[in-house]
Amino acid sequence: MTDDYSPERALQESVASLAPILQPGTFVYCSMLHNSDSGEAMSVARASFVEDQGISLIIPRTEAVRLGLIFDMTLRQITLFANIPPDVIGVTRAALRTLEKRDIPANVVSATHSDHLFVPSRRADEAVEALRKLQERAEKAL
Repeated sequence: MTDDYSPERALQESVASLAPILQPGTFVYCSMLHNSDSGEAMSVARASFVEDQGISLIIPRTEAVRLGLIFDMTLRQITLFANIPPDVIGVTRAALRTLEKRDIPANVVSATHSDHLFVPSRRADEAVEALRKLQERAEKAL
């Protein structure tokens, strides 16, 4: 960060540090009831969330097929590595707006170290390229 701090400048610097990484493998969203059958699926889940209707899981597609789970869409995971100070707001929003302009749907999972975007597999390379261009534009504007 520079001495002439402003929230806008901090956001720009954070977006300029963005490094979108396409993770290996494909993933699917599945939903299961709260019962003993969910244990094996939970053990291979990339992420899970307990909802009133059951457990929502993001799991490798190969595991969903092996377990006989129902899913609709195959997704790829893009991890957004960036140097983001705790008081900066808007980096993930900037990434989502970039994808929205290209009609690329994305689901966000925020974790301790990074945010992760799950995008349709067929659009994953396009999404990463769009995010890299966002980073390059922010870097040039500094």
